[in-house]
Amino acid sequence: EVQLVESGGGLVQVGGSLRLSCVASGFKTDYYAIGWFRQAPGKEREGVSCIYSTGENPNYVDFVKGRFTISSDNAKNSVYLQMNNLNPEDTAVYYCAVIRYCGPNNHWAPYDIWGQGIQVTVSS
Repeated sequence: EVQLVESGGGLVQVGGSLRLSCVASGFKTDYYAIGWFRQAPGKEREGVSCIYSTGENPNYVDFVKGRFTISSDNAKNSVYLQMNNLNPEDTAVYYCAVIRYCGPNNHWAPYDIWGQGIQVTVSS
């Protein structure tokens, strides 16, 4: 069974940075895609970024372009989300998930394989 474990959340001030990690286990292939999603209180879950395990097709939604960077270390079965210049609108619980497709259209179709969720809070 594929499992995802997240780490790296926390509390930062406006303009600060955090690095989220998503470590996978149980894959029987070296080629898969991971997406990062977030959900704030009272809002629907939204996609943030995605990447293939090989590093192909890094993709971002508009509101994080230029601030967030996604990367993959396939040898470690790990995907990272470096978040810079954070603002209060980034406050949410962040989840990584195995997805069917990573591309520019935000149609990433997550499987029902999720990390446990990690809180990111940005305060002024």
